[in-house]
Amino acid sequence: MAVSAAGEARGSGRRGRRVILWRHGQTSWNVERRFQGSTDVELTGTGVSQARRAARLLAGLGPDAIIASDLKRAADTAAELAALTGLEVTLDEGLRETYAGVWQGLTHDEIIARYGEEYAAWKRGEPVRRGGGELETEVADRAAPVVLRHLEKLPEDGTLVVVSHGGTIRTTIGRLLGLEPHDWESLGGLTNCCWSVLGEGVRGWRLLEHNAGTLPEPVLGDDD
Repeated sequence: MAVSAAGEARGSGRRGRRVILWRHGQTSWNVERRFQGSTDVELTGTGVSQARRAARLLAGLGPDAIIASDLKRAADTAAELAALTGLEVTLDEGLRETYAGVWQGLTHDEIIARYGEEYAAWKRGEPVRRGGGELETEVADRAAPVVLRHLEKLPEDGTLVVVSHGGTIRTTIGRLLGLEPHDWESLGGLTNCCWSVLGEGVRGWRLLEHNAGTLPEPVLGDDD
């Protein structure tokens, strides 16, 4: 069986590339359980503190590049890591949160009350344009290529930090792992300023950490 050059490198003891998908810090709409979508909501003071704490941890991983959604809550979170690492942040609107039309600005309870059937269909894994907005697959169609394009620029053992939003991160992880869209919901949500880590393996990308708030530890065992 043929093995790629990257696979040979990993077989020789090299780690391979990593991508850290980091959700932004807290906003007032998060606290209110209000659907943000592509609305440009700023971090709260708590959100800034969360970003600074997480940035101190992530800086220890020695990232090679940082990309972020251009919405303020993601861009400002990314700026905290940039300040510690000296890296520039590349902003890309392709990493924005799902546009959700009339759902945006509504609380969770208001969505259930007004669009309960639509919400239930989405939770069942059906392709739903929430509030008349984007399908999850359309979010993946715009976000995953941005991540892959920047990964291609990394060295063989490089680390890319992607600062984005909960829904966009879930769809991007699902796409990179090759999961069917119906199964993307099986990936639990991310807490504010927590992250997921994907590592490059011989057979593709692997989910190494999910909804983490501490640095990854080596896997000691037969499944590393």
